[in-house]
Amino acid sequence: MPLSSPHRSALADQVIAQLRAQITSGEWPVGSRIPTEPELVEQLGVARNTVREAVRALAHNGLLDIRQGSGTYVVATSELAGVMHRRFAAAEPRHVAELRSALEASAARLAARRRTEADLRQIDGLLERREAAWESGATEAFVEADATLHLAIVAASHNEVLAEIYADLGGVLREFLRADVGEELRPEAHMDHSRLVEAIRAGDGDRAATEASVHPFGCRLTVPGP
Repeated sequence: MPLSSPHRSALADQVIAQLRAQITSGEWPVGSRIPTEPELVEQLGVARNTVREAVRALAHNGLLDIRQGSGTYVVATSELAGVMHRRFAAAEPRHVAELRSALEASAARLAARRRTEADLRQIDGLLERREAAWESGATEAFVEADATLHLAIVAASHNEVLAEIYADLGGVLREFLRADVGEELRPEAHMDHSRLVEAIRAGDGDRAATEASVHPFGCRLTVPGP
């Protein structure tokens, strides 16, 4: 429905809230291009300047990336995720790998103790999706499937703080995974996640943590020593 308000500032806040909701709900997922400015004007029933103000505000907060000549893209699902993206986008790959390894090992240990049958069904389905994406050779599909599987494992820890921190780092982790995978899925780079899933299913926290710690990315990331 068109938004209406006699006050520009209040109207801009409404537009910002609506655009943010479309991002956080997943309607506009990370990596997707949002509708063009004229399309948003028509959808929201507001002036072009109001749309531009709202988009710039969300870009300033790190949720959107305005790319001249290409469009505006979603880069994060929350302001904190946007901060994470800006802060760590140029980080040392080894440091990002070590951070992800530490977070996932802790989450896997907890997941082995706390996972529910519903968690296991979801993880099993996402593991199948990951393997199917790998077999298809579709790089972007594999990146998304791998990231979603790891997010589900972290969620199975039932530690909301850990899950939120991991989710806020999601954009950074996906970018590094994308760079690690490259343009082509290489057979020698494939890593089997079935042992990790089986350790969680068996309730073996130590084994789950060990398996998770050697999966810093979906593929093998070559990391230099200290």
